[in-house]
Amino acid sequence: MFFRKRTRARREPVIDTFGSLSSLRLDIRDRAGGAAVSRSHNNDERAERSVRRETPRPSKSRKPKRGLIGRFFYWGVVLTIWGLITVVGLLVWQTVRLPSLQTLVLPKRPPNISIVGMDGHVLATRGDTGGVAVPIAGLPPYLPQAFIAIEDRRFHSHFGFDPIGFTRAVFVNLTSMALREGGSTLTQQLAKNLFLNEKRTLARKLDELVLALWLEASYSKDQILELYLNRVYFGSGAYGVEAAAQRYFGKSARMVTLGEAAVLAGLVKAPSRLAPNRNPKLARERAELVMQAMVDAGFITDEMVKITRSRPLTIVKHDGLGSAGYIADWIMDELEELVGRAGKDITVQTTIDSVLQAQAERALADELALKGEKFGVTQGAVVAMDPDGAVRALVGGKNYNDSQFNRAISAKRQPGSAFKPFVYLTALERGLTPDTVREDAPINIKGWRPENYTKEYKGPVSLTTALSHSLNTVSVRLGLEVGPNAVIKTAHRLGITSKLTPNASIALGTSEVSLLELVSAYAPFANGGIGVVPHVVERVRGADGSVLFARSSSGGGSVVAPPHLTMMNRMLEETLLTGTAQRAKIPGWPAAGKTGTSQDFRDAWFVGYTGRLITGVWLGNDDNSPTKRASGSSIPVDIWNRLMRPAHEGVPPVALPGTNDRGLGNYPVPQAPVIDGPVSGPPQPRRDDASMDNWLLDRLLGRR
Repeated sequence: MFFRKRTRARREPVIDTFGSLSSLRLDIRDRAGGAAVSRSHNNDERAERSVRRETPRPSKSRKPKRGLIGRFFYWGVVLTIWGLITVVGLLVWQTVRLPSLQTLVLPKRPPNISIVGMDGHVLATRGDTGGVAVPIAGLPPYLPQAFIAIEDRRFHSHFGFDPIGFTRAVFVNLTSMALREGGSTLTQQLAKNLFLNEKRTLARKLDELVLALWLEASYSKDQILELYLNRVYFGSGAYGVEAAAQRYFGKSARMVTLGEAAVLAGLVKAPSRLAPNRNPKLARERAELVMQAMVDAGFITDEMVKITRSRPLTIVKHDGLGSAGYIADWIMDELEELVGRAGKDITVQTTIDSVLQAQAERALADELALKGEKFGVTQGAVVAMDPDGAVRALVGGKNYNDSQFNRAISAKRQPGSAFKPFVYLTALERGLTPDTVREDAPINIKGWRPENYTKEYKGPVSLTTALSHSLNTVSVRLGLEVGPNAVIKTAHRLGITSKLTPNASIALGTSEVSLLELVSAYAPFANGGIGVVPHVVERVRGADGSVLFARSSSGGGSVVAPPHLTMMNRMLEETLLTGTAQRAKIPGWPAAGKTGTSQDFRDAWFVGYTGRLITGVWLGNDDNSPTKRASGSSIPVDIWNRLMRPAHEGVPPVALPGTNDRGLGNYPVPQAPVIDGPVSGPPQPRRDDASMDNWLLDRLLGRR
């Protein structure tokens, strides 16, 4: 037996891990029968596969497909969630970009100046806001509730951002394929109004949200709501509920009704389109939505809505000519001198009678529309004043919206014969009387030949006749007799403040004055001889009710002695009874006055008065062009009468000062009235003309 010698190590069997275990399985061909069995088996497999293909498989259960709305809602929620996540991230980034919120302070609200009449009615406002701020505690509860109901139902529960409202707005806008709703809260709207501009950018929207969160953290809900109500824009230049209530309803926000509150709350969505004075139908429809929202919020009941619907909603129409603007501008020019620079809201109580102001505005506008073209007159002014100097009405032009130039205060024009009372008063103070006779005849002064309007002369006439018929030659003779400087001193003593030139033509009113100062210079005739300072501001109050200014009763003291006052009133009364202003008579009331017409009919005046009111009217053209023979006895008298008649209706008449004294005798009654005429001939040389001064000096000293 032979043994083989091992020449190498023993090899253990190893399973190929990289192969397949199935390789260890016997193939069918390794079995008994070999290839035949293999073919038979293959045929069976093919048959089985064929059967499986022909036999339907049992169906698997499938989830039903979502409808269009369902898919839309699903993706809307998904997008909203992702949107919120994105917004939070952007907010963090935007907060880092903003200045430190710890140093942020509310911008001061621009001071508002409310100008009210003597009855408390708002005449005008000045300032960027258009209305004073009002505390929320002073408003009727349904006013702030109306804003919450329509603008921010969850105002008291959210933290400055309303996720529910934002989601709803996104869903509504997506489903309608239009921007129909906004998701901003009242706090966000306030943040935009206080700190941001109107640009519609993502950065601004994020700033708005960050600032809204800061407001919520820094202020109470009532404080935020109060800030919002006093700063939101309501259209027509009105910022804040007080300005809006005055603008649309002519009353304070403290007094608005439920229906008016609903209109105001509905306005903020589209102030121009929903303004009740422009689109009353849309404004009322929007107010209905507001009231329904208030019902849904539980603020009011259906019964309250029914009652509100039964009450008519009155909108104040501001279709006037804006004459109160002239008053407001005048006050603004004087206000800083009275109270200093306004740093907070103030209310200026004026002496203006709102009713009289409206009547003066309408009288001027109507008469100019009716007769302006015929007489070649394009502008006018009216001033009505109490005997103590308080201005009750002032209209500085035909239409403030067209021209803000105040012709009642700023325009200096020749008063013509309306200046003659100062000449006659000076003559009376030199010893003459209404019965004194002077010659009405042609006069020649160094080539200047003043004429009467009719170019006719009456010969010897009393001063009463000469003044009531506005005889130019007599006035010139009196002026030379008493001296131009004496006339000027009298005019200044009574209230004329403009510089007057001492020459012969001063007697015919050739030096320019304003309507306001001329009216105030007539006031002593109406009040018993006391000089007045024309004024329009009675009192100025701060927002807290503190009195910043109160006018004290002060005047110029006695400027006309009683005997001379009596004579002047009797003489000026004749102007309305038998002279150039007969159409100015007021039934049952003693009245007096004087017409005036400047050279070439450039200016037409009438200043008339009763014991209750002094009113002056001026008409002319801004370019100083001549009118078509408009005189003081024409349109000015008609305007004066249209204003003064209703102002005296139902008021017990009072006599003119001193006219109850009949110790001065009877005055001659003129035979027929004449029309007041202008100064005629070449203009008189000015004071710097040495030859004229020398001539006047010689005349006054009796050397000529």
